Amino acid sequence: MHPSTLAEWLAHCERLHPREIDLTLTRVVRLRDRLGLRFDVPVFTVAGTNGKGSTCAMLEAILLQAGYRVGVYTSPHLVDFEERLRLNGEIVRAEQLLPHFDAVERARQAGGDAVELTYFEFTTLAILHCLAAQALDAVVLEVGLGGRLDAVNAIDADCAVITCIDIDHSAWLGSDRESIGREKAGIMRADRPVIISDPMPPASVVAHAQTIGADAWLFGRDFNYAGDRQQWSWRGRGRSHSALAYPALRGANQLINASGVLAALAALRDRLPVTAQAIRNGLAMVNLPGRFQIIPGQPTLVLDVAHNPHAAAALAQNLDQMGFFPRTLAVFGAMADKDLEHLVSPLLALIDVWHCCDLPTARAASAQQLAEVIRPPESGVTDGNTQRVYRHASAREALQAALAEADPTDRIVVFGSFYTVGGVLEAGLPSLRGAHVAPVGGALSLTGTH
Repeated sequence: MHPSTLAEWLAHCERLHPREIDLTLTRVVRLRDRLGLRFDVPVFTVAGTNGKGSTCAMLEAILLQAGYRVGVYTSPHLVDFEERLRLNGEIVRAEQLLPHFDAVERARQAGGDAVELTYFEFTTLAILHCLAAQALDAVVLEVGLGGRLDAVNAIDADCAVITCIDIDHSAWLGSDRESIGREKAGIMRADRPVIISDPMPPASVVAHAQTIGADAWLFGRDFNYAGDRQQWSWRGRGRSHSALAYPALRGANQLINASGVLAALAALRDRLPVTAQAIRNGLAMVNLPGRFQIIPGQPTLVLDVAHNPHAAAALAQNLDQMGFFPRTLAVFGAMADKDLEHLVSPLLALIDVWHCCDLPTARAASAQQLAEVIRPPESGVTDGNTQRVYRHASAREALQAALAEADPTDRIVVFGSFYTVGGVLEAGLPSLRGAHVAPVGGALSLTGTH
C-alpha cells in the first residue's frame, strides 16, 4: 500500500537508497523514460555555486509580470518541502504532489525490476512529473548539485544559465574551480544558448561550450551592465535596457545575477517575448527568503544562507555596506563538509558575538566544532563570557540567546546552512522589539506568523 500523505512519501524516499548522494543520471533517465517525461515549453536550467536561487526567482518574477504561466523547481527548502515547487508564483500544496509521487513509485517498480532512487532523485522526478502535468508557458529548474550528473540534467534545457562558480561540494565535484566548472558545464546543450554570468568563468566552462557547439553568452563580451547609486542599465546582443531600478533582492552580486537573467530572456525572446515594463516590474517585485533578507525591527535581523567561502565573502561585503551598528551578533550553523575556516574568516572582523548551533542532520558540524573554528583551543582564550562564542542545541535557541543579549540598535545575522535559517523561520518570522522599547513585562518576542 502506497503512502497517503506527503510526510509519509518523504519518509519512504529517505529509506530507498543507502546513500544520500549517489551522482549518476542512469537511474533518473531510466525513470524519466518510463514516465514519459517531456516538456513542450521553454525550459531554463540554472547551475552554479552561488546565485542560483536569485536567478530563478528573477526569471520567475519577470515572466509572471509578462503574463506567462511559470513553474519553478528549486532546492533545498527552508521550512516546508512544498517550497521546492512554485506554480504561477504560489507554493504548491502538499495534496497536489501526492499523485505524482505515486506515479514515480509505480514507474520505479514497473516490470518487477525496482529501481533504487536517492531522496533527491525520487522527489525531483515527482516534481518534474507535476510540472509536466500543468498548463505552463515556461519552466525554470534549479540544479541541486553540480550539473552533469544532477537529476535535473535529465531534462534538456532550451537555455542554460551558469552563475558564479566557486569551490563547494568538493568531495563530489572536485577541489578546484576548473573541475567544478566542468561539472556545471554539463547542463549545456549543443546549438542552444548558455548564459555564463560568472565574470571570471573557469576555462573549462568556456571550452565545453566550444566543444559541444553551444551558443555561449559570456559576461563582459555578449552582455554587461553599468550603474550608479540610483539606477543601472544592461546591454546585450542587439538589445539594451536603461534606467532600470535595482532588483528588490539585496546584495552586492544581484546585478550580476540580474544581468544573466536578462541575457537568458534575450536569448529566448523569439519564444518568450518580454516587455521592458515586465522587466522593471519583475525586478521590483522579486522576493526570495533567506538571501540577505533584512527583517526590520529592534534589533535588525539579517537572514542569509551563505554556506561557502564565496557566499560568506559576499555576505561580509553586504553587512559592511549596511551602515553603523554598535554590535553584530551571529547565529551560525553549517555542514561539517564545508571549508569552515574560510567560511567564517571573512566575517570575523564584523561579528562581535557568535552563537553557534547544532543542526538536525548528521551532516552538520556540531556547535562545539564551529566554536573551535572561530576560537581555536590553542588561541589561549578561556571559555566563558570573555570568549564571546556560545554553543546552543538549535538555531531557535541560539536566536533566543542572541535576542536576549542584543540591544535595540544592534544587528543579528543568521547565516550558514539552510537548516540554520530554516530553524529560525520554522515558527514564523520573529517579532523584534528591543528590551528598552518593549512594553513592560514583554522584553522580547519570538512570536510570528508565516
